[in-house]
Amino acid sequence: MRVLVVEDFEVLAAAIGTGLRREGMAVDVVLDGNDALEHLAVTRYDVVVLDRDLPGVHGDEVCRRLAAGRSPTRILMLTAASTVADRVDGLGLGADDYLPKPFDFAELTARVRALGRRSSVPLPPTLESGAVTLDPARRVAFRDGRRLDLSPREFALLECLLAAADRVVSAEELLERAWDEAADPFTTTVKTTMRRLRAKLGDPPVIQTVREGGYRIGEA
Repeated sequence: MRVLVVEDFEVLAAAIGTGLRREGMAVDVVLDGNDALEHLAVTRYDVVVLDRDLPGVHGDEVCRRLAAGRSPTRILMLTAASTVADRVDGLGLGADDYLPKPFDFAELTARVRALGRRSSVPLPPTLESGAVTLDPARRVAFRDGRRLDLSPREFALLECLLAAADRVVSAEELLERAWDEAADPFTTTVKTTMRRLRAKLGDPPVIQTVREGGYRIGEA
């Protein structure tokens, strides 16, 4: 899942970004509305966690523009404006969900995941290919009943491949979906992470490399 956090309080923004990355999400963090709009113009995000009272372009205006442009990005307003009237106003602007501060991080994570599921093609609760199964909600994966000890990035790659079913997924798409903007597109980070994932999945191999195309899940 690709998430944009827009929050002008830098300490809180960094904490949210770090926490969501630990949950296996690819997260970019910006501190004002102008930067948010620039990011949203060039990157496809599943969810934007949006503060309302932002410098530059106000959070309400960011929300209005996304809604007016029929963006598939889901909007979670995260703000200190917490009255019922504030919530009604925020949802009326086009937000998909509204969470007042202070908040519980577990609830924030659950809401982001729920919105992420709504921003994409609906998937079954458990993703499967042969003997490999993955439960996105519980963050667990198995092969032949053996639980796999995967890093967040390895889990994200496996989830992308299983969600694509028989479709070939390019290295560029995996980099976009599983890493944030700090990732160097010219590195071998996808190949290196894929090698570790294959080792943990064991034999026989279940991830095929498609020449000049990318990767596909399923035994050869």
